[in-house]
Amino acid sequence: MTISASTPTMPADEIVQSIPVLRGHRVILDSELAALYGVSSKRFNGQVRRNRERFPADFMFQLTIEELAALRSQIATLKRGRGQHRKYLPYAFTEHGAIMAATVLNSPRAVEMSVYVVRAFVHLRELLSSNRELALRFGRRRPSIHRLVTGVKRVARQVIDANEEYRAVDDVRAHGCNGKAQFGIRVGDSRPLTALRAGGS
Repeated sequence: MTISASTPTMPADEIVQSIPVLRGHRVILDSELAALYGVSSKRFNGQVRRNRERFPADFMFQLTIEELAALRSQIATLKRGRGQHRKYLPYAFTEHGAIMAATVLNSPRAVEMSVYVVRAFVHLRELLSSNRELALRFGRRRPSIHRLVTGVKRVARQVIDANEEYRAVDDVRAHGCNGKAQFGIRVGDSRPLTALRAGGS
């Protein structure tokens, strides 16, 4: 994520890419917040440590080694190098934690960028709500869709069967007109035309 110092405004979609889900929460890493708020990771975490009482467990938590390894395959900024060679495990901040971090930094840029961070979290909630609504609608319509598909298949089978019968009739008529009797058709034979076409006697 590249942020210009002179123009900190940016679309929420760019921040959304840096918000994974950990332990059932959508979070943003300390290195990402530091870049957004225009400070170094060292200064950012220093401010957080000095105000540790403002960050309860539902605001911030430290990643495990396994969680960090899993995130490296998801977040592009970790692959590019930001936070890749750090000496400690990163901290993850929830939406409320990100807002609190901007408060403790108490800089115009941090306050301004925190608005975009909040918008990114809101955008993700809206997407999740929309996906749930679509899933519920589809779930309610599945029986109707199943009946429709079953009906279409049944009609298609009937059309195919009827087409085969018509072809059999055409073959019988054509051979009858030529005086050929290789089909062995007898007057009063009640077998299906498809069987007659196959040459059964």
